[in-house]
Amino acid sequence: MENSSKERQQLLRRALLANACFSTVSGLVLVFAQRWVVSLLGLSQTTNLVALGIGLIAFAVALVFYARKQPIKLLYAWIAVIMDLAWVIGSYPLLFIVPLSTGGKWVVGIVAEVVMIFAIAQWVGIRRIRRGNVAPNLAR
Repeated sequence: MENSSKERQQLLRRALLANACFSTVSGLVLVFAQRWVVSLLGLSQTTNLVALGIGLIAFAVALVFYARKQPIKLLYAWIAVIMDLAWVIGSYPLLFIVPLSTGGKWVVGIVAEVVMIFAIAQWVGIRRIRRGNVAPNLAR
């Protein structure tokens, strides 16, 4: 029974950790290569993305914390899904509102799609755990 529970949590744990890795790398790039990213996106050179980078690193730390819980708390996993969905929903208006370069639009769109994949994987992982926690119907 214990091993089965760990197996059901494996997808969610891996999705959270992969999301943390992606968020860490993205955050570090924004912090340490900000001028290059601003140029790639076609933003004004006065744009400062360091706070966004630090926020992504903090998000990554939270994801690692969530993934290391034994067992994983589904509330934490739902928070990660909701935050990822907020990122995706917030990204698409940027394509039309912010004057990004063509490459910048591609970067924003691709990052949003990667984040959506994490949200879906985490959601599927939550469903897998919940399905395993449901008692079988003994009346059949």
